[in-house]
Amino acid sequence: MPNMSLKKNEMPSQDPNVRNKNFLEVALGYTEQQALDEAARCLNCKNHPCVGGCPVNVKIPEFIKKITEHDYEGAYQVIHETSSLPAVCGRVCPQESQCEKYCIRGIKGEPVGIGRLERFVADWHNEHSTEQPARPESNGHKVAIIGSGPAGLTCAGDLAKKGYDVTVYEALHLAGGVLVYGIPEFRLPKSIVQKEVDGLKAMGVKVETNMVIGRVCSIDELMDEFGFEAVFIGSGAGLPMFMHIPGENLKGVYSANEFLTRINLMKAYRADSDTPIMDLHGKKVAVVGGGNVAMDAARCSKRLGADVYVVYRRGMEELPARKEEVEHAIEEGIIFKTLNNPIQINGDSEDRVSSMTCIEMELGEPDASGRRRPVEKPGSEFDLPVDAVIMSLGTSPNPLIKSTTKGLEVNKKGGIIVNEDGLTSREGVYAGGDAVTGAATVILAMGAGKLGAKSIDEYLSNK
Repeated sequence: MPNMSLKKNEMPSQDPNVRNKNFLEVALGYTEQQALDEAARCLNCKNHPCVGGCPVNVKIPEFIKKITEHDYEGAYQVIHETSSLPAVCGRVCPQESQCEKYCIRGIKGEPVGIGRLERFVADWHNEHSTEQPARPESNGHKVAIIGSGPAGLTCAGDLAKKGYDVTVYEALHLAGGVLVYGIPEFRLPKSIVQKEVDGLKAMGVKVETNMVIGRVCSIDELMDEFGFEAVFIGSGAGLPMFMHIPGENLKGVYSANEFLTRINLMKAYRADSDTPIMDLHGKKVAVVGGGNVAMDAARCSKRLGADVYVVYRRGMEELPARKEEVEHAIEEGIIFKTLNNPIQINGDSEDRVSSMTCIEMELGEPDASGRRRPVEKPGSEFDLPVDAVIMSLGTSPNPLIKSTTKGLEVNKKGGIIVNEDGLTSREGVYAGGDAVTGAATVILAMGAGKLGAKSIDEYLSNK
């Protein structure tokens, strides 16, 4: 019998006053009974609009039907047909603005918890399945992937399934890209990412870490000397942006990119860390920005013992972060100072941050993005006492690959220019994800990786 409840099953989670002191995963996942109950809410409607809302076109009603039949491994295999990273997507995809946005059940109630069901299925597979993915027969073609984030891993997985000899080059010492250095452990455990990477390796994908393409070797060398017939650039957008206000060079000012990399990848909060970060216990931290990365930086700071402010120039309704992440931050004690904008960071006699001067804002007419433009209120300046400032204003692609690759065209923001097939201005060189669009979501990067794999396959097959 269909479950006609208007509300989706709540996601079990850690108590806010417990989780804001640890880095364990916040969401605990559905029980089997909750998953079965939620799956029964799916009407398996005729046109499957949810599938059209998924950038990697997961067969959503099909995998949910498998859950209702208690065939959890079968459900996983349905997802894995089009997604190389099910356990990741079930945790960090913004389903509310993608697949769930188009769910018919959302018209008169809450949509089916598609992301929560995907996580349940992926976690069940990881816990119960011992069978390694089959290694496809080689087709004799070699492809290089630059970057092991969601775009690169997806492209690698799709090509490996078709028998390509794939090598992924990662600049850092651990594969996963933004999944390991950007997203905190309490949202995406690194063991989950490693499991996904290990699955790709089992299919024959080779992963080379500590390989900064453009420094160790160039794309031209990969193709001319190492025999790669095609290259996919999925190097992300790791160059942080700043406000260029006085005081940004003081001690205690971080980019969110640096802060999260040191916390997530290098475990800088540990006493025995080789790259320690400043002791934030009992300190006050201001995170400037309102996106998901700002929420991650704020919630990490809270777990390190700080009192945390999120300073954002628009209002709560305009926050670009996922609603769920904002709600979790509020529950954990993060203070939101919206309609405020920093104009200066002030330091003490030792050039350490002591406060941040802000000005109050009000919302005017909509700008080009459609959001109401924030306007300063003259004479409303005030000082916010803080010990550290984390700038979370977005990122842009690193110019290294462009500057070391002949004939690779980029736009004025540094994004690699591609056509509708993901092809760059260089024959055989494709790109996708944040390296093209600037900072975006994991699932959109995965969609770009799928397109890159499809286009490379067509290119080499015709060649």
